[in-house]
Amino acid sequence: MCLAWLAAVQLQAADHTLKICKRYINLPIAESAQQTRMTISVGDKLVTCCNIRLTDGMPDYWMFYNVSEFMGKTLAFHTDNDTKGLETIFQSDEIMGSVDLYREPYRQQFHFSTKRGWINDPNGMVYNDGEYHLFYQLNPFDVEWGNLNWGHAVSRDLVHWEELPIALRQDEDGMVFSGSAIVDEHNVSGLGKKGRPAMLAFYTEEMKDGQTQFMAYSLDNGRTWTKYADNPIVDNKMKDGTWHNRDPKVFWYEKGRHYVMVVHEKDGHSIYTSSDLLHWTWQSHTTGFWECPELFELPVDGNPQNTKWVMTGASGTYMIGSFDGKRFTPESGKHYYVTGYQYAAQTFNGIPQSDGRRIQIGWASIRKKGMPFTGFMQLPLELTLRNTKDGIRMLAYPVRETEQMFTPILEAHSLTMEQANEQLRSLPEMPDGFRVRTRIRLSHPTEAALVLDGQKVLHYDMNFNRINGTFYSPQDCTSLELTADLYVDRSSVEGFIDGGHYAYVIERKQEGQSPGLSFWSNMESITVEDLQVFTAKSIWQ
Repeated sequence: MCLAWLAAVQLQAADHTLKICKRYINLPIAESAQQTRMTISVGDKLVTCCNIRLTDGMPDYWMFYNVSEFMGKTLAFHTDNDTKGLETIFQSDEIMGSVDLYREPYRQQFHFSTKRGWINDPNGMVYNDGEYHLFYQLNPFDVEWGNLNWGHAVSRDLVHWEELPIALRQDEDGMVFSGSAIVDEHNVSGLGKKGRPAMLAFYTEEMKDGQTQFMAYSLDNGRTWTKYADNPIVDNKMKDGTWHNRDPKVFWYEKGRHYVMVVHEKDGHSIYTSSDLLHWTWQSHTTGFWECPELFELPVDGNPQNTKWVMTGASGTYMIGSFDGKRFTPESGKHYYVTGYQYAAQTFNGIPQSDGRRIQIGWASIRKKGMPFTGFMQLPLELTLRNTKDGIRMLAYPVRETEQMFTPILEAHSLTMEQANEQLRSLPEMPDGFRVRTRIRLSHPTEAALVLDGQKVLHYDMNFNRINGTFYSPQDCTSLELTADLYVDRSSVEGFIDGGHYAYVIERKQEGQSPGLSFWSNMESITVEDLQVFTAKSIWQ
């Protein structure tokens, strides 16, 4: 922990100082360099601390840190190892290597990714004053997990994102783990000001004696944050003998006129309640989930008079049941709606009632070697509950706002496989980002696939009822048809089957064998009933 390390070194003498006159400090990183502990301080106040692989040789890439709030002040850098890499840290109004920013070979073109560093769980997702806020776990000093802060990005259309400075920094309390955010519209916490409601962030601090729940507040729509003076707000460190108490999701429960916090504890999710967002009472516990809890209400088949509650965990598995404001009662589950690289997905708080959608964003941990970033956020999805042949189930499909990214370049119907492949061959070289929407009909209940550069990005084995190896049974279990909507970016493929009854996220391998896009079957030719191909616009300036 930073606090223990600071006590040991006492910051008596800094190894390097910079009087800040520019926006960024740039830090040279080599993956082969020895990792050292570094603190950044101003006067006797710690700004942040981290593990870092500084180098005084040729860096693999440059990390950056926004220090614009310290203009005119002197920052002191101290490490516990003697490293000449400190002397190569410099300040600039530009990010080193910015000429290549968003043009890197494996940079996603229509998915959000942070400029530099490691990204994981989406946090604090809240809509306020026309902006969608996406906070996220961020290591700004490396492309591996660690040094966790809350990164921050905002969007007005769920497609184009502006990355803002770090919201919550790792400091003497420890790393800033996952959590959620709300806007305290009625100022029940007393932390807002007249005409300026506070945005509250609830998150986990991993302290030296366990994980526990903290809060911070912002009075400028999430741009700057102040830690609540009486943290922790839920002191569940080492509760029931476990270290694992984390990831608070807070929301308003209208029927009970109180707030609910769902937090992971040991072997499942616990529910706490509060009237003032400051003092919380434990109510109940549901076993069977691991971290990153969610609990929300959805109408069945769009009927607001018939609703169910959904509880999920980080893996995307979910239970359907009822909720009385204090206890969740499962009625069916566990089920899955998505497989593959999606993890720790979270839904937005604060979506206007006039909109009514439940919008989710998940994290994909795909890493491409040699890139100065790891991971990205998936497309925003609308979640719905539908009656199906298997009972009530949750579906997921990209939100309507994503349509603006795609331009049609091919549409055809009622083709043989050979005719469809001829149409695909007639296209120019497939772009970095594109979308394919298709409906196929097998001639026999065997196998068919859509192949991209030698990789089966959609593989349907009807004999064993599997899509890319995962069991899937269509709504008409005797049908030989399958519909698929595939979103292909530089590093990933997101697939949505039969209108969102099943979804998956896989890595785009770009193996280079049999270049191009084509249909395949292990028996007689399939029929391609519908085929549409779209190019994708980059979301980056």
